[in-house]
Amino acid sequence: MSAEPGPYEPKNILITGAAGFIACHVTARLIQKYPSYNIIALDKLDYCSTFKNLRSCSASPNFKFIKADIASVDIVNYLIIKEKIDTVMHFAAQTHVDNSFGNSMDFTYNNIYGTHVLLEACRVTNCIRRFIHVSTDEVYGETGLDTDIGNHEASRLLPTNPYSATKAGAEMLLKAYHRSYGLPVITTRGNNVYGPKQYPEKLIPKFILLAMKGEKLPIHGNGSNVRSYLYCEDVAEAFDVILHKGVIGHVYNIGTKKERSVLDIAEEICKFFQLNPQQVIEHVRDRPFNDKRYFLDDQKLKKLGWEEKTSWEEGIKMTIDWYQKNPDWWGDVSAALNPHPRFSAINLSDEPAWSFQYGFARLARSYTDITRNSDVKFLIYGKTGWIGGLLGKLCNEERIAWEYGSGRLEDRTTLLDDIRRVRPTHVLSAAGVTGRPNVDWCESHKVETIRTNVVGTITLADVCKEQGLYLMNFATGCIFEYDEKHPLGSGIGFKEEDKPNFTGSYYSKTKAMVEDLLKNYENVCTLRVRMPISSDLSNPRNFITKITRYRKVVNIPNSMTVLDELLPIAIRMAQKNLRGIWNFTNPGVISHNQILELYRDYIDPQFKWENFTLEEQAKVIVAPRSNNEMDASKLKQEFPGLLPIKDSIMKYVFEPNKKT
Repeated sequence: MSAEPGPYEPKNILITGAAGFIACHVTARLIQKYPSYNIIALDKLDYCSTFKNLRSCSASPNFKFIKADIASVDIVNYLIIKEKIDTVMHFAAQTHVDNSFGNSMDFTYNNIYGTHVLLEACRVTNCIRRFIHVSTDEVYGETGLDTDIGNHEASRLLPTNPYSATKAGAEMLLKAYHRSYGLPVITTRGNNVYGPKQYPEKLIPKFILLAMKGEKLPIHGNGSNVRSYLYCEDVAEAFDVILHKGVIGHVYNIGTKKERSVLDIAEEICKFFQLNPQQVIEHVRDRPFNDKRYFLDDQKLKKLGWEEKTSWEEGIKMTIDWYQKNPDWWGDVSAALNPHPRFSAINLSDEPAWSFQYGFARLARSYTDITRNSDVKFLIYGKTGWIGGLLGKLCNEERIAWEYGSGRLEDRTTLLDDIRRVRPTHVLSAAGVTGRPNVDWCESHKVETIRTNVVGTITLADVCKEQGLYLMNFATGCIFEYDEKHPLGSGIGFKEEDKPNFTGSYYSKTKAMVEDLLKNYENVCTLRVRMPISSDLSNPRNFITKITRYRKVVNIPNSMTVLDELLPIAIRMAQKNLRGIWNFTNPGVISHNQILELYRDYIDPQFKWENFTLEEQAKVIVAPRSNNEMDASKLKQEFPGLLPIKDSIMKYVFEPNKKT
C-alpha cells in the first residue's frame, strides 16, 4: 500500500494501557510535544500499572484519564463515540512471560479477547483513521545464536510461550479486520524496553531493587539467554514516528542490534552497586521454555527517520538513579521480586472473565489427562537449535510427553539431574557446535568444538547407557566426499558401514571421531543429517535460504535431508527403538542449480545467480566443504513411503510456498 501524503495528524487519540510502563512514556511525550492533540488515557490500573505513572500529565488541558477495562464492550464503544476518537494506540496487555505459564487463560482473555473487543468497537463506530497495535518481538520465536540476520517484518510468526502466542493471535485478528473491513491498522513488534516506572517483575528493575536491598539476584537457568534492550524514551520516540509517518497495513520492528545476556546484566548491576557477582548471583529453575535470543531487523523503521539515541551506559545509569530516588513507587513488591512470581490478572468478581478462565482450564486438564501418551516421554537436548526446536513442536502436535534438558552435555552431574527431573523413556540430542555463522568458526575454536561435539556427546551416551536409556543422536553426513569408489554422478552412495573419508573441516573431523566412538554404545541411534531443508524459507539455517542469499554458488549434486518429511520419521524410529547408524537423507541427490531453478520457478521469477568452481570457492572460505551422495536404502526399506529428494522438496517446500 502507498503511504498517505504528508505526515498523519490525529485529533483525538485513545491510548489503552496508558498507565503501564511503555504507554505512560508515550502518553507524556505526545501531551508535551503536541498540545493540540487530545489524549484519552484508558487503563484498568492492574497490578503492573499505576496512575502515578501519569501524574505529570494530569494538569494538562489535553489529557483525560478513564479507569476501565478494554474488555468492557459498552465502555469502549461509548468512549470512541463520545470523545470522537480518530486514532487508537493499543498498548493494553498482559506481558510478563513467567505469569503466562501459570495463568495462560488470563493472557488469552486480556490480549486476544480484549483486542477483539477494541477492533469490533472501531469497526462498528467507523470513525478510526489509524489503529496502532503494539505487539512483541517474541511472536517471531527464537532466533539462533549463530546468525547475524535479524527477523524482518515479513518473517513467519513462531511463538513459543503462551504470552507470545496470544500476541500473535491478536495480530491475526488485526490482519483479518484490515483485510475484511479495511480497518486502518499498523502493527509494531519491539525488543525489550527498560527505564523508569517499570514494574519490577521485569528483569532490570527487579535486579536493581534487589541489589539496593543487598539481596540475591535470581537468574533463570544458566543466564546465557540474550536480549536486545531499548531505553524507554527512545521507544516513545519510535511510536511518535510511527504514529505520524507509518504506512497503513504495515508492520514495524522497533529494535536494536545491541544485545546483552541475562548474566551480563546481572554482573553490570553488581558492578554499579559494588557487589561481588559470585556471592550475589543465584541460578534458579528455568522457565518451562526460555527462548535463547530474539533478534530483529530494524532497517524499516530507520527509513522513516527513527534511530536509537540513548546508549546502554546512559540508559542504565538513568534507570538506576530513578529507582534509587523512588524505591517505594510501586509499594510492596516483595511478591514480584520472587524468582518465579505468579499473579492472577483477572478480577474474579467478573463472572464472564471467571468462566472464561476456569471453565476452559478444567476442560483442558481433563482432556490432557485422557489423551496424553503416558508410555513414552522424551528428554530433548538442543532447545536453542533448529532441529531441537522442531522436535519439541512435533512432540506437541503428536501429544508425546517431552521436556527440554537444561544440563550441559559435558557436565555429567547436570545430565543426571535432568534425568531424575524428567524421568524420560528416550533421550533425543540435537545439541552440538556447527559454528557461528558456519563451520569456519570451528577452525579457530577447536577446544570448544571438541568439548561439545566429542566430550559432550560421549558423556551423554555414557550417562544414558548407565541409566538404561535409549539415545537418538542427530549427527551429520558431512563426513564423506566423492572418491574413486563413490564418484560424482555414479549413483553409488556411501553406506552406513563405510568409514568417513572427509577431513577438510575440523567440524567434520570431530563428528567422524564421535560417530566412531558411539559404535561402542548399543543404546545409541545415530542419524546422519545432510544439508537440512525445511518449508520455512525465512529460516537462515535452511540450506535453500542460505544459497538463495549467496551471489555465487557451486553447482554440485548432494544428498540432503528434508526435515518436514524426516523428523516425524525420527520420532517413529525412537518409538520403535531403532539403533545403530542411519543415513538420514532422502534418496538420491539434487544439485544446487536444480534447487535454485525451482526457487526461481516457484518463488521469485526474477531470481538470478552465478556459479563458481570449487577452486574459486576455496578462496572465500576457511575450511573445505563436504560434497557426497549417501545411500538411503536402509532407511527406505524401513520406511517405504520415503520420497526421493527432488519430489520431497517439491511437496514439502516449494508447493506450500508457491508464489508464481
